[in-house]
Amino acid sequence: MGYPEGALAEEEELLLHSHPHWKMLLLPAVILLTVTAAAGFAVGFAENELDASSLNVVRVVILVLWLAVVVWRCLAPFLRWKSKHFVVTDRRVLVREGVMTHIGIDIPMGRISNVQFRHGLLDRMLRTGTLVIVSSSDDPLEFDDIPDIQRVHSLLYHQVFDAMDLRRDHDREHLRGDADTGKDR
Repeated sequence: MGYPEGALAEEEELLLHSHPHWKMLLLPAVILLTVTAAAGFAVGFAENELDASSLNVVRVVILVLWLAVVVWRCLAPFLRWKSKHFVVTDRRVLVREGVMTHIGIDIPMGRISNVQFRHGLLDRMLRTGTLVIVSSSDDPLEFDDIPDIQRVHSLLYHQVFDAMDLRRDHDREHLRGDADTGKDR
């Protein structure tokens, strides 16, 4: 059983599981291509200008620099992207992120009072944006780079609306039960 199935309660239904939008990986990909081309150019230049003993030292230095930049500017952002999960179930919204330190947020559907989204022109073209969830007593929570933002917004809106209907029906039944037994609330 993989993530997020292992984090779900019994009979909880998974409706959506996504990572942030792939646009977060564009800059690391460009950096990888640029640094690799620059390292190749530097090794080629060194081969024409240096003798064999110096060439091996320069190759090792270039390789170490290339590796440091790739790990820092390409691998680390990829791992952050891969380890961030946005999950919607029929009962709650879960956000999990972190490689070394894990951070988690769970928002029960019944506590959500407002769901909003915003996206600019580029985000609209890429079908991504920022999701804003307002729960009943907390400050708004913003989740950036949610893929297919309008579908996620619609899904959450319907889930929150259904949760409000269930809560309203439960309250009516409870009041009706109190009236039948003659109890005051």
